[in-house]
This record gives sequence, C-alpha cells and structure tokens, in this order.
Amino acid sequence: MAALLHRWGFSLAGWRDNRRGEWWLAAQLLLLASLLLPAWPAPVALGLTWPLALRLAGAALVLLALLGAARSLLRLGASLTPLPEPMPGAALVTEGPYAHCRHPLYRQILLGAAGMALLLGSLLHLTLLLALAALLGGKARREERSLLALHPGYRAYRASTAAIVPHLPWLDWR
Repeated sequence: MAALLHRWGFSLAGWRDNRRGEWWLAAQLLLLASLLLPAWPAPVALGLTWPLALRLAGAALVLLALLGAARSLLRLGASLTPLPEPMPGAALVTEGPYAHCRHPLYRQILLGAAGMALLLGSLLHLTLLLALAALLGGKARREERSLLALHPGYRAYRASTAAIVPHLPWLDWR
C-alpha cells in the first residue's frame, strides 16, 4: 500500500501544502463518507411516506454508478490517481467511458449521490449532491490545468468531449 501511495505522489508535505491537490481529495472523501449518514430529515419525520418507486430508482442509480465507476477505473488503468495532479508520464485515456466524458468517475460519483438522495428522500443528501457537484467541478478544473500542460492533444479532446455532465455550465466548460 505504501508503494502505491508513493506512486500516486502522496507525501506528508503534500498534505500540508496541497502541492498535488491533496485538499481536494480530502474534501471529496469527507463528502463521500457523509453520503452514508442517515436521511435528515427523514421523510417520516415530515409526515411523508417516501414512495417505493423513488427508493427503487435511487437504488438503481447507486448500482449503475458503482458499475460505471468500476468500468472507468479499469479503463484508466495505470494512469489512475485519486489526486487531481496527473502522474508524470501517465497516458491520456480517451476511449471507453472517456470517449463521452472527460471525468467519468466524477460523473459516477454524482450519479451515486443523486441515487442516495432519491433512495433516502433526504434534504441532507440533496445538499451533499450539490456540494459534490461544486467540489468535483473545481477539482476537475484543477486537474485539467495540468493535463493541458502534460498532453498536447488534451486541448482538442477537451473541445469535443463533455467534462462531467454535458451542457451544465459548472460541470461542462467546453
């Protein structure tokens, strides 16, 4: 595990000064962990019965997000790093899920968060979804500044491929 963390570029100094975007990752992990919190307020506390159809739709979205994330992780292969700073020498991946979206893992995180909000009928989880959208939009922009410097073909890829969610200004800045 230590070798993998080192390969990804983690260091104590980086956690102190955010040199590879460690603070973006810390905030992302905190928000993801918060998705495991119970619904607040619970629909029943508001006198509501949350419809089974919405709960099933939410569960389906969470499952689809997990499958999509696994597919994206596998396609990224050796270029994978949880930090927004790409690893030196990492290949630019533009095939599979990356042919339709520059940040499919971020898209899957948002899909899963939307699923949790629907599954639980929770205003807290809806707020977490919005916070994740803001955070992942910023993290992706940070990542892309480095990708532009690292890969000469990234500018053309960016111009033709949605960032996270097509046509949403904060999540697609083509």
